Amino acid sequence: MVKIRLRRMGAKKQPTYRFVVADARSPRDGRFIEILGHYNPRTEPRTIVVNEEKAKAWLSKGAQPSDTVRRLFAEKGIVERGPVPESTRKRKSEASAK
Repeated sequence: MVKIRLRRMGAKKQPTYRFVVADARSPRDGRFIEILGHYNPRTEPRTIVVNEEKAKAWLSKGAQPSDTVRRLFAEKGIVERGPVPESTRKRKSEASAK
């Protein structure tokens, strides 16, 4: 399965991220297929740069965005903001119960 996810870049305590297309089995900062853009949460306002053409092409081929990538893509208007996946809801409810 192919995923669109964030790859952490930058120095210690100064994260920036790249949107990458990667095999689901590869590690977070490991091998990837293609870079789609970058995201910097430390700027005000946050910087989100995405090649929409490439992102839509990968989504049409069946690539699954991670929850964070889906949220950021929804902000840019690349995907519709859908319902929260059940697996995420369970994790959030378990965390709040502790």
